[in-house]
Amino acid sequence: MDLLHAVILAVVQGFTEFLPISSSGHLVLLPGFLDWEDQGLAFDVAVHLGTLAAVVWYFRHELVTMTRAWLTSVRGGDGGQDARLAWAIIWGTVPVVLAGAFLAGPAIDSLRAPLLVAATTGGFGILLWLADRRGAKTRDEYSLQWSDVMLIGLVQALALIPGTSRSGITMTAGLLLGLTREAAARFSFLLAIPVILAAAVYELWDLLSSPAPDDWLALGVGAAVSAVVAYVTIRWFLAFLGRMGMAPFAIYRLLLAGLILVFAV
Repeated sequence: MDLLHAVILAVVQGFTEFLPISSSGHLVLLPGFLDWEDQGLAFDVAVHLGTLAAVVWYFRHELVTMTRAWLTSVRGGDGGQDARLAWAIIWGTVPVVLAGAFLAGPAIDSLRAPLLVAATTGGFGILLWLADRRGAKTRDEYSLQWSDVMLIGLVQALALIPGTSRSGITMTAGLLLGLTREAAARFSFLLAIPVILAAAVYELWDLLSSPAPDDWLALGVGAAVSAVVAYVTIRWFLAFLGRMGMAPFAIYRLLLAGLILVFAV
């Protein structure tokens, strides 16, 4: 794999993984636009592990606190709001894991049609904008109830359809439930940790039956670049989200949907 290609793909993956703009929409458009070969499963695993490292490092203090509180609740104690948030992340992950197991393989591949990706990229972009306009924005992630968590978990499963954007659809649901923009984003990013981990484990399982990768330099560069870019993106997004809102991302998604139709259909 060309090292420049690895860097560009890693930058795209790291930047789009946590923004509500659909990383899969970009990955449909980029290879066709630049006439590149598929990067391969090993590279997908590398950049996923890079983005996982970024979000874990960013939320490292919160994760330590939640883990201790969760262990306290498991032992029968009262872990407080941090334990409840940890349980929310666990239960919110269940629907997408079950859906991913059910739709694995050819069923997922059949959803990659450019027309469908363009429709989900644009359609869910409009829904994101509406949720941002209509949401009450009065709650934080610690106020989520069981029904809220299940709703966000169920809509997260829609992200298996390329173009939906996992972060976009979970932030949309959070906004519709009255979360602030920052709270919706934080909960979405925390939910990403078990989801990305599950995806990486699934890809690694498939990789075991594939020929061993020989371009370790490209894999290492891809993982490192995606980690750095993803970390910077998370910091930037959370810092400026309250001021800029979701409208720029909704507009960008509509433009991206148009490009997919032009270049991929």
